[in-house]
Amino acid sequence: MRAEIISIGTELLLGETVDTNSNYLAGQLPLLGIDLYWISQVGDNQLRLVEVLKRAWQRSELLLTTGGLGPTEDDLTRESIAEMFGEDMSVSLVLKQEIEEFFSQRGLEMPLSNLKQATLIPSASAIHNIRGTAPGWWVEKDSHILIAMPGPPREMQHMWELEVQPKLRQRFAGTVILSRTVKTFGLTEAAVDEMVTPLLSGTNPTLAIYAKADGIYLRLTTKAQSQIDAEETLARGEASVRSILGEYIWGTDHDTLEGVVGQLLVEKGLSLAVVESCTGGLLAATITDVPGSSIYFKGGIVAYSNEAKVACGVAPGLIANCGAISLEVARAMAQAARAYLKADIGVSTTGVAGPNGVENKAAGMLYIAVDDGHTSRVIQGNYPGNRPQIKRRATTAALFELKKLLTAVNDNRKT
Repeated sequence: MRAEIISIGTELLLGETVDTNSNYLAGQLPLLGIDLYWISQVGDNQLRLVEVLKRAWQRSELLLTTGGLGPTEDDLTRESIAEMFGEDMSVSLVLKQEIEEFFSQRGLEMPLSNLKQATLIPSASAIHNIRGTAPGWWVEKDSHILIAMPGPPREMQHMWELEVQPKLRQRFAGTVILSRTVKTFGLTEAAVDEMVTPLLSGTNPTLAIYAKADGIYLRLTTKAQSQIDAEETLARGEASVRSILGEYIWGTDHDTLEGVVGQLLVEKGLSLAVVESCTGGLLAATITDVPGSSIYFKGGIVAYSNEAKVACGVAPGLIANCGAISLEVARAMAQAARAYLKADIGVSTTGVAGPNGVENKAAGMLYIAVDDGHTSRVIQGNYPGNRPQIKRRATTAALFELKKLLTAVNDNRKT
């Protein structure tokens, strides 16, 4: 079955709102064995919306729309579907009562404009929406299905999970499509592509490679007749990828690098502290994005100036002889993080975030160190990009080096 998603709203075309609904639904359809072929965006214009709907109806068996079900004049999804099918809308007394009750439970009187949300065409049945006033529409006609859902992600996702997905799962049982994303860092996209070339010609699972801010991702996708078969095929595919990329892999699917690092710190009973220069606190902020990070994170120091580096324990002579942006100072900063904040592991970043060079070093030149008192790792990197991109890249590189150190550390080893 060919599926198509249509996201509706002028705010999407103006860049004022990010289309998270399409991203969500695109991840849900494969779980039902439904192939997604197209995603469209269209503004709040009935002429263009009808045109997009007709095109989708001609080429896809399943249409999912989000947005345009509100009570205002520019909410035109219902009117456009009605025009496409040549049917008249009428008020459903049942829906009208449900919307009135929604307002009365909140001590409010229903505005007259909300009455349009109680309308249906003869071919449509209502989809219940307990989180808002906009019921969805379910239309089946000529071996096609059109499902219209509200735009607010909170409402749309709840409607999908409780009302739409179970009905579709029952209808299209028999095929399962599953994907798994393997996440790597430390290699270029071209290098990853070359390394996994033998796997790229496979048809089940298929393998795709794409670059992200925190590394290179590899997406494995399989289609099978059962959940068990699909999971077994994915597991074999992932094992093949791991046998090639090994230590460059830091996680899968919904993993974050900071989350992976945090879990390792908890498992091994170790604490962490950081001293940052070029990242300006971004590393500490990223680490503390993980709930419960106070268990293992002692804290961070933004040692942006040389005076600050000296204050937290870096020898002034070292800075004078080697420069603040150097392998030696990066190592000393990581050691200072451990000592100053009494942590098991220290991590540091120093470099040039740009846009101009410093100390005869170009923008993007970075030194990152991790130190646990037994092992001291220092890497040098040269990352292109603008200032925010360089800072983010340095943060990711620091977490990846920390992950590698933690993977090598014996459980519960203390300094």
